Amino acid sequence: MSTKPTVAIVGRPNVGKSALFNRIAGHRIAVTEETPGITRDRLYADCEWRGKPFRLVDTGGLDFADEPMTAAIRQQVEFAVDEADVVLFVVDAKEGLAGLDYDIAQRLRKTGKPVLLVANKVDGRSRLDEAQDFVALRLGEPLAVSALHGTEIGTLLERLDPLLPQVQIEEEGETVRVAIVGRPNVGKSSLLNALMGEERAVVSPLPGTTRDAIDTPFSFAGKEYLLIDTAGIRRKSRVGRSFEYYCVLRALNAIERCHVCILVLDAAQGLTDQDITIARYADREGRGQVLAINKWDLRLDTAAENGVVAPRQKRLLENDLLSHIKERLPFLSFAPAVFISATRHFGLDALMEKVQAVAEQHSLRIQTAELNRAVRLAMQARPLSRRGKPIKIYYVTQPSTRPPTIVLYVNHPELVHFSHQRYLENRLRGAFGLDLTPLRLVLRQSAGKEADGRK
Repeated sequence: MSTKPTVAIVGRPNVGKSALFNRIAGHRIAVTEETPGITRDRLYADCEWRGKPFRLVDTGGLDFADEPMTAAIRQQVEFAVDEADVVLFVVDAKEGLAGLDYDIAQRLRKTGKPVLLVANKVDGRSRLDEAQDFVALRLGEPLAVSALHGTEIGTLLERLDPLLPQVQIEEEGETVRVAIVGRPNVGKSSLLNALMGEERAVVSPLPGTTRDAIDTPFSFAGKEYLLIDTAGIRRKSRVGRSFEYYCVLRALNAIERCHVCILVLDAAQGLTDQDITIARYADREGRGQVLAINKWDLRLDTAAENGVVAPRQKRLLENDLLSHIKERLPFLSFAPAVFISATRHFGLDALMEKVQAVAEQHSLRIQTAELNRAVRLAMQARPLSRRGKPIKIYYVTQPSTRPPTIVLYVNHPELVHFSHQRYLENRLRGAFGLDLTPLRLVLRQSAGKEADGRK
C-alpha cells in the first residue's frame, strides 16, 4: 500500500465535500449534485501540493440516524478517518451551524488527529462573517472557502501542508490497475470486500448501491494492484437523474484507465445484453478481461439433489454456461472465465491468478527480431494473396503494450482480408504465448519501392 499521507474529507450530508474533493484533485471525480447522500463509499485521488504527494479521500455524508444505509455510510466514514493522517471537516456556511456539526466535531476531537475546519459555500462578505460562528465547534479557526468557485483553495492547501506527516515515498513499479465492472447488483462490491478482507465498500441488496468508482491498493502473490470498484453500469435509457448519468460515465472512465477488467456476471441470470455491451466497450478500449461468474454457489444449490452436486453434473453445468458465454462473446475467445462466490469466498485465488496472467500478457513486449522471424515463418507456411496479387510483409514492430500492438508494413494493406489477419494473429499468439490478452494488428503501407512490388 502507498505510504503517502492520507487526508479524509468528512462532514454531514450536502455540505459540499465532493465539490471540495474535485477542486483539490483538479478534475471531476466525485459526483456532485444538490441532493444529500450522493457519495456513499470512500473515493480516493492521488494529489500533490508543492512537491508533496498525498492521498485525498472523499466520504459520504455523516449521520447518526439508526437506519441500515446510514449506518453503513457511517462505517465507511469511520474507516476513512481511522486511516487518515489529517481530517478536513467541512461545514456549510450558507446553512450555518447544525446539531450534526457538534456531534461530528465531538467525535473528531476524540480521535486526536489533526483536524482542519473548512467553512464551505462562502461567496460574500456576510457569509464570511457567518463562518466565524463555527468557532463554537472548538476545532480552531474555520477557513472560509468556496469549493464551487475555487476561492481560498490555495490557502487551504497551505494550511494543510504542515499538518501532513513527513514520510519517505518508496519508488513503485507500475501498478496493475484492475477495474471490477458489471451490471448493478451482480456482486461487484461483495467481490471487492472479499478480496480485501474487510467491508471496504457498502454492500446492499439494492441495485445501484455503489455510485462512485473506488480505488483500493491491493497485493496478491507479491504483486501490487489497484482495484477499482465501479458503479453498476446501467442501460442509458434507464439512467434518468443526472448523478446516475455521471456514475455511468465514471464507470466507463474506470474501464478506460484500467489495464484489466474483471467483468462480474451473475451465474443465475446468465449472460445478458448489458453484459455484452460492457464487454464490447472494454474490448474496444483494448483492456484485458477476466470473466468472474459470480453466485455460482447459488446455481449449484439450485441444481443439488439432497444437498449434493455430483462432479459430473457440476462439469456439465459449467460447460453449458461456458458454451453459452463463448457463443455470445465470440470477440472474447481469449478471455478466461472463473466460477466464484464472493459471499462464500471460493474461487478468489483462481480469479486473481488469471488476472495476474492476463496482466503479464497484456504488458508483454516482444523483441523486433523475434516478431519479424515469427511473421516470416507464418508467411512461409501460408503465402497470402488476394485478387491474384501476393501480399508481402516487409517489416514488423511493436510500438506499444496494453494491449500488445503489432504494426505490419505491407505492400498492399487494402488487400489484407480479415481471414488473413486472423491467421497472423493466431500465429503470433501461438509463437509468444498470448492466449489470454487482446492483440492488436495494425496494417500500414510500406514506404519506398517495396510498396508497388518492384522489389
